[in-house]
Amino acid sequence: MTDKLADGLPGDDFSGPDDDDESITGKLLVPDEVQEAIRTLLRWSGEDPSREGLIDTPKRVARAWKEYCQGYGENPAAHLARQFEEVGGYQELVLLKHIPFQSHCEHHMAPITGTASIAYLPRDKVVGISKLARVLNAFSRRLQIQERLTSEVAQCIWDNLKPHGVAVVIEAQHGCMTGRGVRTPGVGMVTSRLIGTFLEDHRSRKEVLSLMGF
Repeated sequence: MTDKLADGLPGDDFSGPDDDDESITGKLLVPDEVQEAIRTLLRWSGEDPSREGLIDTPKRVARAWKEYCQGYGENPAAHLARQFEEVGGYQELVLLKHIPFQSHCEHHMAPITGTASIAYLPRDKVVGISKLARVLNAFSRRLQIQERLTSEVAQCIWDNLKPHGVAVVIEAQHGCMTGRGVRTPGVGMVTSRLIGTFLEDHRSRKEVLSLMGF
């Protein structure tokens, strides 16, 4: 029996299912042309896409990029649809600090990693604080530049909550600067977008930036 197991019986398959077989695992089907595009990039970089360690890389990279860019399938404003009016007369600052996020630069498709601080001064409605982070994620999971990301998050909150003011500050590091080009790790970029009272009133602007740590 041992010899038969060692040799394998006719019709037996001891290898088990392919872990990357879409029909079995339910994983996203990756079109051949997408896989070939990634193989072309591997060849261009000096690699051999047919070697063992890279055989399944095209599928993995394609699925990873679908996940990185899942924000294209989201409507950020939808996260702000459920609003609450019973706030006990609260009309002071609402601030969510240091929300971590990851995005990718549209110029080099390199990672952007950082944190965002989001504040608004409610008029008569508030939203669950997790919704602010969801708005950030919906916009950041697209190809971005930091300046546009900052503006998009602020404008979305302004348009949908209609508060007295919105402030968004983002601090991030860019892989296109730390891993290539000038190669200067540790350098951070800060962008801000102020709307309404935070832009018009000096005291309000100073307060919100101070609470954010600036």
